[in-house]
Amino acid sequence: MLLDGDVVTRCRRRVHLDHDPTMIDSPTAPLDPGAEQRIADAAEYRRELAERLGRELAPDWTEIPGDESVADRERATLAAMRSGVGYISGAQLPSDNEGGRQGSVDLLVRSRGGYVPVLVVRHKVTDPGKGARTSPLTDPRPESAARDPRRKPRSQARDQLRLAHLVRLLQACGMQPTGRKFGGAIGSDTDTVLWHDLESRGWSGGRSVLAEYDERFADRIAVAEAAVAGSEALAQPTRVVECKGCPWWPVCGQQLRAARDVSLVVRGDDAVRLRAVGVTTVDELAELPVGTTREPPLPPNRMSDAVLLARAWLRDVPLVRRVSEVKVSRGDVEIDVDMESYADSGAYLWGSLLSYPRDEANGTRTTAELFDVEPGYRGFVTWDPLPSDDEARSFAEFWSWFSALRRAAHEHGLTFRAYCYNELAENRWMLSSAQRFAGKPGIPTVEEVREFVGSSEWVDVFAVVRDQFLCPNGKGLKVIAPSAGFAWRDSEAGGENSMRWYRDAVGFDGGVPERQQRDRLLEYNEDDVRATLAIRRWISSGQVREIPYTGDM
Repeated sequence: MLLDGDVVTRCRRRVHLDHDPTMIDSPTAPLDPGAEQRIADAAEYRRELAERLGRELAPDWTEIPGDESVADRERATLAAMRSGVGYISGAQLPSDNEGGRQGSVDLLVRSRGGYVPVLVVRHKVTDPGKGARTSPLTDPRPESAARDPRRKPRSQARDQLRLAHLVRLLQACGMQPTGRKFGGAIGSDTDTVLWHDLESRGWSGGRSVLAEYDERFADRIAVAEAAVAGSEALAQPTRVVECKGCPWWPVCGQQLRAARDVSLVVRGDDAVRLRAVGVTTVDELAELPVGTTREPPLPPNRMSDAVLLARAWLRDVPLVRRVSEVKVSRGDVEIDVDMESYADSGAYLWGSLLSYPRDEANGTRTTAELFDVEPGYRGFVTWDPLPSDDEARSFAEFWSWFSALRRAAHEHGLTFRAYCYNELAENRWMLSSAQRFAGKPGIPTVEEVREFVGSSEWVDVFAVVRDQFLCPNGKGLKVIAPSAGFAWRDSEAGGENSMRWYRDAVGFDGGVPERQQRDRLLEYNEDDVRATLAIRRWISSGQVREIPYTGDM
């Protein structure tokens, strides 16, 4: 049995099902279109980077053909390593039959008498800061690495564990360099290689990355072998974050619902702790008293929340109030904001919905006439395929319009509030845009953006929901908005599908841009901001009738 490096970051139950011969005809979930597109984009990104590096590093560069059999690619890779080629692209490392490993790597770099693995990934591997060990793309060797005064490493546990897997494969075939064990990653910030010391303490605390990998891999091997042998399963189904995109969810979901498993309402370590004290079903959890009990398996507040989540789940209640009175900060001038981005390439659309609550309440146009700006939706967009400098123009137009309304509200003694649903994405791209396009017309400074996002005028409605409600089915916008009476016009509305629509809208891959998909994205974005508006109006209306946070539920 041979496993690849992905198993160490994969759910144990999925590893079992992947290797259980009795599951061969079981129904599986199709790959999500958005995930399918991300996989295709990542493959194209790796291909483009390989072509670029091949030109820069020739003639000490060789590429293993990707259309040959695994056995032929293994032989070609081993031959290239034995001949001392400096850089091997698309390598298929010789299988480690004794250790149960197999694997391929984007790039092998000759170093200290052996080879070090380098991943090419379509996400960022560094952040602004200092302390990362990087080398230039023109000299992608660990010997050329130095402390980077402008970057700090992102932890990226999955990358590091994959590199540890590759190091063990290199050791097995006698091609691991002498000295400390390193692995590299080239991310979407493609001007450097980030080097990870795999023998140093990783994200998990006291253990090295290699020690963490070895323990996980040994566990996954045992799980897979038990599945193949048909012996007692070492991994039982439990709901985790990975379930959302797992092909085996139709199988596990049915089993969990039939068993009314406790992980349907609490996940991760909380579910493990509850099972350890004999609480295995939602029904058993719902029967526990609310409030502190003698030596509860969870901290008191989390224990009370878990019990109420179980009771809400049994009654099919979408939200449970945690406070006697729910509220959200309101203003005289309000703007709901929602941003659309394409992976890590940029933010192409800033949707904004302007409203004047006092005008709406009084049936007047007083505030609208004072500001000379009509209420309603506006989309600040670029349809140039990202990455593009035109992104700077669309963001500058959004920020200038937005900031002018904010200043005008202050000048007239009116309160201003702007809203989003989960500020992490909007904050990231506002700060990133200010940094990347610094000095261009209309672009704010990073300090200006930081001042705004740290102010009371920027309200995260997701945080309001999280702090004031328990949500047994999740807190996402698409989950909560229907409780406020809102429905999207497009039955396929969703972040994953919007990625596909965007590619059609801008004519990626040389296609003809589709106007219909542009209109669809604008409508989808408008519905997202209107959903945020519906939720906060519902919260502040005093008409939230869901079951309150009490022990009488």
